[in-house]
Parts: sequence; structure tokens; C-alpha cells
Amino acid sequence: MDELIFKKDEQSVISVSELNKKAKSLLEKGIPKLWIEGEISNLAKPASGHMYFSLKDEMSQIRCAWFKQRQLQNTLNIVNGTKMLALGKIGLYEPRGEYQFIVEKMEIAGEGDLKRKYEDLKRKLSAEGIFSEENKSELPNLPKRIGVITSPSGAAVQDILTVLNRRFPIIPIIIFPVAVQGEQAAPQIQNALEKANFRADCDLLILARGGGSLEDLWAFNEEIVARAIFDSEIPIISAIGHETDVTISDFTADLRAPTPSGAAELAVPDQHDWIKSIDNISEKINTIITQQINSKSQLSDWINKRLSQSSPMMTVKRQIEKSNNLQKMLSSSILQNLSRQEKNIHQLKSNLNEVSPRLKIHTQLSRIKELNQKITSCSDHLLEGLNNRIKLASKTLNSVSPLRTLDRGYAIARDAKTKNVIMSADTIEIENDIEVKLAKGEIKVTVIEKHSD
Repeated sequence: MDELIFKKDEQSVISVSELNKKAKSLLEKGIPKLWIEGEISNLAKPASGHMYFSLKDEMSQIRCAWFKQRQLQNTLNIVNGTKMLALGKIGLYEPRGEYQFIVEKMEIAGEGDLKRKYEDLKRKLSAEGIFSEENKSELPNLPKRIGVITSPSGAAVQDILTVLNRRFPIIPIIIFPVAVQGEQAAPQIQNALEKANFRADCDLLILARGGGSLEDLWAFNEEIVARAIFDSEIPIISAIGHETDVTISDFTADLRAPTPSGAAELAVPDQHDWIKSIDNISEKINTIITQQINSKSQLSDWINKRLSQSSPMMTVKRQIEKSNNLQKMLSSSILQNLSRQEKNIHQLKSNLNEVSPRLKIHTQLSRIKELNQKITSCSDHLLEGLNNRIKLASKTLNSVSPLRTLDRGYAIARDAKTKNVIMSADTIEIENDIEVKLAKGEIKVTVIEKHSD
């Protein structure tokens, strides 16, 4: 400080500008960046975007400046009378020699402690594996009953009910009323979660509230709430605040939704999509059955063709006729069952369009499955009988086949030129060539002598 002590010597005198410059240098270098706490007063927000105000306590105040380029991430509503924490450095405005605090960051007084508590609890529960994906449950595709844990008077519950009624109105909803902020909020939420699990009449829970400050949402950052969510046997969707609000409950829940309305969207399918899904299943069943019928028909046609080419006896022909009759019976039975199934599906869709009955949908889907199983069983049974009859016919055909006759030592003689079967010695002349078919192979011979009976 010796350089700032004035001497009477004229050479020691400095200007006001130099003094302010030296004072600015000493302040900025001598006092590091720090946090200060105080109440906002004399707030000014000029068109430049900068913000000027004072921070005061019971004894003193200091002028502050928060420049526009430092406010890029600012979401605070700063007004006179608000108690704030400000991070920055001491400075001096040289033109007026005014001592001031240059703000770099601000937060509402008390939120800093809450944020630290939030991060501490987050690290603790994460280390215990409470946030692990392995511990999360899958949501039901179509809940039989949904429980909503929220304030009965808030906007969140109305948003949820509106979306659920639009997407799948027949699903019952149970409201578990709780406080969503204040000292009683966390115990009430814990009790509601335990009550819902004890009753066990819901297979999905939605934990929700509207947006607010960190302090407003603090109940959902309490450890007792996080552990109650983790202990729940019922899957939980967390929908706390806005999309930018992330609470401990969001990490613990089985699924996080950005908003209460978003939670309702995730909770149930759209009934129109559900109807389309049923139609798609019906089409697939029809396609499979048609393919089976065509495949067996082709097999039957092939067998009939082979039997025809082998000149079957009357017994074989009767077996073929029986096979055709069985095929017709099979086709008729399958088509009848298919027709009944299609009627049931159309009736199911009609009922769903009129009143959207979830229970009837499940009943009809079970019935469709049962009918499909019966169709499959009947088809397999009939086809097995058909295959057995075809095997029997083939066995009978083989027993009367000329080839079996050859196996017993007989032969078939044909004219070498005309290829006609020789039934009488009178039809062949001396020195004519003939072909003799044996059980294994053929021989060619020339007639040198013949005798007629």
C-alpha cells in the first residue's frame, strides 16, 4: 500500500483516473471469486439486457451488475425482495469510482443446499443399485386398473384423466389423493404407495404433479418416497413437473414420463390401434389356414395323379374316392370353423367400437385362441386319418401292381416295333424281335419257333 500514500512532493501526486485504476487492480486481484447472499433491491433491467441491482442485508448493501452475456442459462424470475445467492468478483467502475459486485451466476437462496442434498441422495441411492435397470419392472400392455397418486385438485390429475378417457376409456381409474408439496407431502406419498400395494387392485401406478421450483418438487426428492417406489410390487410411471424437471422419483420409477399427460399416453394403448391389431391377427390366422388347405390339397392331387398313372384296381379307386371325401370334409370343417371364428372376431370388433369393453375383448381373444387350437387339433386329426388311408391305398396298389407279379418270376413280352404287349403267339411271326421285361432288367430275343394253344 505504500505506493498509494501521497507525499507533499509534487512528483508523488496522481490523477483520479490513476487512483481508480490502482484501486480496481487491488480489488480484483486481492479478493477472489466468491458467493454472497442478500436481498434484491433497486432492480433495473434496461433494454441492453444487462441487469443492475443491489444486494442487501440488515446492515449493508452492495451494487451489483449482471451482464447479458452471463445470463445465457438464466431461468430465474428475479424480482425485488427475493433472497438470492450470487457468484462473482469484486470490481470498480472507473469512470465513477463506484465499487460493485460483478455477477457471473445466481440462484435462489436455499436452492443451493437443496441441490447438494439432491446430489448426495442421488449418489447414495445409485450406489445401492436402486436406479439400476435390472430392478425395473415392465409395464402391462393393457392395464386392468390404473392408480393415480397426485393432488385431486391439481391440473395434473385432469390432464391424466382426459388422456386416459380418450385413449382407452373402459379402464377403471383409482385416485389416491396426496399433498404434492409441503412437509406432509412425502409421508402422504409414501403411505399412498404402500396402500396401493396392500390393496393390490391396480396393476399400474402413475405418480404425478405439475411443474414448480426445486423447493416445490422437493417431496419427490425425499428418501422415503424413493424407497417406497423401489419397494413397490406394482410398476410405476413417474411424471413430475415439466420435461426439464428431473427428480429422484424419476430415477427410481420403472419409467419416467416428461409430463403427466405423457404418462397417460405411455400407460395405455390407443383403442383404435388395438382394434387394428385384432384385425391383423385375424388376417394372419386366415392366411395360415388357407395355406394349410392348399398344401394338403396339392398333396392329395399329387397322390391321386400317381395312383392314376399306376392303373389302380377298383379297390384303389374307392380309396381315392374316400380320400377325396375326407378332403372335402376337412375343408368344410375348417371353413366352417373359420367362418365361426370370423363372425366372433367381427362381433368382438363391433362390441369394442360401441362400448370398448376390455373384459369382453380379453374373453373373445381367449375364445379365438381356443377356436384356433380346436381348428388345429381337428385339422391334424383329419389329416392324420387321411394320410393313414392314403398309405393303406398305396399298400393295396402295390399288392396288385404288375411289378409285384414280375417279382414272383413272371415276365412281360412286347413287340419290339409296336411295343404292344404280346397276349397270344398268333400275334407274332417267326424271326420277329420281341422285348421281355423281367423283375430286374429287360432282354431282347428273336422268335425261332412258336406254338399256339
